[in-house]
This record gives sequence, C-alpha cells and structure tokens, in this order.
Amino acid sequence: MKHTVSFALGTILLLGTGPAGAEQNSYRVRYDASLFGLPIGRAVFDTNFNGSTFAISGNFASAGIARLFDRTDGAVTVTGRIGQNSSQPQTYVLNYRSGDKRKRTTVTFSSGKVERTENEPAPKKRGDDWVPVEKEHLNGVADPLSAALLPAADVGSVCNRTMKVYDGEIRADLVLSPASAKEAFRDMAVTCRAKFVPVAGYRKNHSSIKFLRDKARILVGFNRVEGRDLYSPAQATIATKVGTVHIRAKPI
Repeated sequence: MKHTVSFALGTILLLGTGPAGAEQNSYRVRYDASLFGLPIGRAVFDTNFNGSTFAISGNFASAGIARLFDRTDGAVTVTGRIGQNSSQPQTYVLNYRSGDKRKRTTVTFSSGKVERTENEPAPKKRGDDWVPVEKEHLNGVADPLSAALLPAADVGSVCNRTMKVYDGEIRADLVLSPASAKEAFRDMAVTCRAKFVPVAGYRKNHSSIKFLRDKARILVGFNRVEGRDLYSPAQATIATKVGTVHIRAKPI
C-alpha cells in the first residue's frame, strides 16, 4: 500500500497543472486519487500565467484509509516559461514529509538543462543495482509539473511526443501515443497512452519500477487551456501491482 500511495501522489504531481477552463490567467484545481473507489490521495494546485511565463504552487497529501499506511504531506512550487515545443522550467522546489522523514528537493534549470540539484538530506550511499544520473541525462528535461504542460498547435499533435522528466532523483521518459477510441476518456479533448521508461536515478531491481516499465497501463486525458496553444492533463488511470489508481481534476 505504501508504494501505491507514493506513486499516486507522484502522479498527482505530474498532473497538477490544471484543466482547461474559461480564458484566464490564474485558476485553482483539486485533484483526487482513488483505488477501488476509496480515496488515497489529494492535491490542490494554483496555476498563474503571465504572458509566456507560468508559476505553479500546490499542496498534496495521502488521504482516506491510505493515510493509515503512508502519512504523506507536501508542497511544491514551479516557475518557468512556455516554449515552442515544450515548457521550460526555471525552478522546482518540493518539500514533503512521509511519516517521520522530511525531504526537500530544489532543482534549477537553465536553457533546458539542469543547472543544479539539491536534496536535503543528502541521498544515502547507493547499492550495486543503482543506475546513476549522468550529465548527459539532464539535457532537455523538465520537472514533473512543467513537463505536463504541452504546447501544441492542434489536438492531433498532443500525444505524439516524449515527456523527459526529472524530479531531483529519478530521470524517466513518458512516451505518449494516441489512445484507442475504446480507451479514450469521454470528456477529454484527447487521451494518450503513456509508457514509463526509466532512464537513471533508480534501482534496476526495484519491483515497482519493473512493473511500471513492463506491465503498467497508463492513460492520461488532456484538455486545451482556453485561449492558448497549450494542453494540460485533467484525468488519468494508472494500473499498479495492487489495482488501478484513478485521478481526476475538479476546478474550485
């Protein structure tokens, strides 16, 4: 259950950029994650646009019965700008507490590259099965929130891309492709399949990583941000080892 909750909250971070709405420069969205119809996570995000720049701040936590197994609370902030083909972050700051453990991650970006990563406390010594993050892994990447803001001239080009994500520890790709008509979410502008491809910053033999890479079925629904050539996620389903996690956004 602990790994399921952690993954659900991580996915909420990936989705936490807000659905489409009336043309505006700022909005607030709540995301709820459930498993077997029971709540396991929630988050509230505020997104603000100023021309081509954006700022996102949010709070997230485990919820419901899952909180008995994994009491997690955190906050995240991101700043950046919308580029022609991808969103380009400037800063990403994540603070969270899981049980008695606290962690702070700060990543600064420059020209699409990671300039600096700070983790407090510093990571422990890794085992022989650890895949280290190398310098070449950190070019053309974005944090989980910025990566989910997809510039696109039309809905047909949303799913044909790879999201290169770095959260201060793991470096992974989410390879998007169009979902079939049967898989598509009813009220989304477009639904994409997402294949999780770990690149670096993970244990080769970690069972959750193996499942996500080899067996997980991930669907993400995107809506257009009104008045912008930009799409953001508003719904997702993720098959985990214990069941399918459902995540849905609701403007508040």
